[in-house]
Amino acid sequence: MVRIDLIIKNRRSAVLTPSQLPCLSRVPTVNLTSGCAHGCLYCYGHSYSQYPGEGKVVLFGNTLQKLREELCRKRVKPTFVYFSPSTDVFQPVEAVLKLAYDVFAFLLSQGIGIAFVTKGVIPTEHMALFEAHPQQVRAQIGLITLDTAIIQLFEPGCAPADIRLRQIERLIQLGIETEVRLDPILPGLTDDPATLVDLFRTLRRLSVKRVALNVLYLRPVLFTVLRERIPDKCMRERLIGRYTPGMKIRVCGERFSQIALPKAEREEVFGRAARFAQAYGIACHCCGCMNPDISDENCNLTGEWEPGMQESEQLRFL
Repeated sequence: MVRIDLIIKNRRSAVLTPSQLPCLSRVPTVNLTSGCAHGCLYCYGHSYSQYPGEGKVVLFGNTLQKLREELCRKRVKPTFVYFSPSTDVFQPVEAVLKLAYDVFAFLLSQGIGIAFVTKGVIPTEHMALFEAHPQQVRAQIGLITLDTAIIQLFEPGCAPADIRLRQIERLIQLGIETEVRLDPILPGLTDDPATLVDLFRTLRRLSVKRVALNVLYLRPVLFTVLRERIPDKCMRERLIGRYTPGMKIRVCGERFSQIALPKAEREEVFGRAARFAQAYGIACHCCGCMNPDISDENCNLTGEWEPGMQESEQLRFL
């Protein structure tokens, strides 16, 4: 478990903001924190200017109050709100989870839906809240592998795979639109046939219908993080070595380039995953925001909302 130093501050900026990613650019998004207790080695948050530092989480304690004020000033309410473009809403920090519950409950009481992606443990009380509003919730569960050792190394503060699998099953049972997000695929570590078959076979048993795919991208700071935090030299080189010299690619919505696998290698990884998924009746879609040279598909981060506000109205709200 990652040791966390919690810092509570008041938010000065607006609560509901659009993301730079095209798939979220017209959607109100919320980050309850800066920094995340999950401590994932591959997290892009390490490179953000507002990153509070390793082992620190800044909780914006006045989020609910500011959210109420923002909604009161708006004529048009959003159909839904997305959690979260930068940090996980289900971090293993009691104060974060309490604020998340209060914000969720408020939005749902206003007839506003919530969409989220998480690799954390969803508490019982949150799941009960979702159960009472299944048509107003869209969920994506992040799951990079079923390998316990890799999860413990790369996602030290996240939920174990078996808990995430049970959550997927429960959300589907509740009638909540639920996808799995295989993001990031770690080339050389989690993209081999045996690993993918095991994953998709398991997801099929849970009645998962769709999986979103993305391959690891590296920003300069992540090279340092991975070199320092992966103790096994062979594992480290199998992963990082694939990105040397690497290929720079500008992700849609980002102001700077990231290091990607060459296009042909990413296409091979995506194609392999899609074939195994299809064998188990699971549809895959590749993130077009992160792979503009390969795909124009929507990430489907927010799920489908019908009936709902038109995109132009959603934008006008912001």
